Amino acid sequence: MTQINTLDPGASPLDYYGYELRRCREAAGLTQKQLGDILGYTSSLVGQIETARKVPTPEFSERADVALGTDGLLSRLLMLVMRSQLPGWFQQVAELEGRASAIYIFQPQLVHGLLQTQAYAGAVLSAVSDNALESRTAARMARQRIFEKDKPPVFWAVLSEAVLYQKIGGPEVMRAQLLKLLAYERNPRVSVQVLPYEVGVHTGLMGSFDIFHFAGDPTIVYSEDYDTGHPTANPDAVESRSLRYDHLQAAALSVRDSAELIRHVVEERYGKQLKADRRPVA
Repeated sequence: MTQINTLDPGASPLDYYGYELRRCREAAGLTQKQLGDILGYTSSLVGQIETARKVPTPEFSERADVALGTDGLLSRLLMLVMRSQLPGWFQQVAELEGRASAIYIFQPQLVHGLLQTQAYAGAVLSAVSDNALESRTAARMARQRIFEKDKPPVFWAVLSEAVLYQKIGGPEVMRAQLLKLLAYERNPRVSVQVLPYEVGVHTGLMGSFDIFHFAGDPTIVYSEDYDTGHPTANPDAVESRSLRYDHLQAAALSVRDSAELIRHVVEERYGKQLKADRRPVA
């Protein structure tokens, strides 16, 4: 008789997910193979997820929820699983992103993680290590589910013009990434501004930072170095960083002019002709 691994659901979010998946499958009277056949996955994959050896995907979770009638349980648990795959020092930031009513970010070198495509995110993360790259990339992409909430946060990004030209992952990856930025033109809660080279000296020269606003809680500013992050609610730090951000927004191109510049870069550098969004001005 094959021995079934005993999971401790309190060991980690991934163990808890596996424990609940097995419990729900057995309650439905299904074998791993039967569930795999229903979901379109192998029994081996189902077994690996149940024993916390494989990180589930959103697609797997959604299909399993439907097949097992779990009312979205596994999809909700997946958010905890994905957060646990982030570096320990960054998990607090993911929590801040999930609770914030408004997020303001400045990035001088890279597209911010909340705006990245999967291919771009994978290329960025592979710069340090290919270890567990698939799960690390999935964890980064899962953070973007904050935009799917009933009331997503207001998100404002100021990106240096250098971000458009820093070739991450090659031309195809960059083309798709810049097109994703353009896709936010029609999203009233997401705004992207480009800080052009011609600005010269600006208030963001010390590096990237984020500002998180909350309903009823103090504002938090966040910056990071190579190995750790630095969130703080210190009023002086919040005031200083907020003032810097005001100056960055004022110096950057407008949202519409930024989109025009992004289109120009896509066409000139990454080889795709685009039509401008000629929406009437209200």
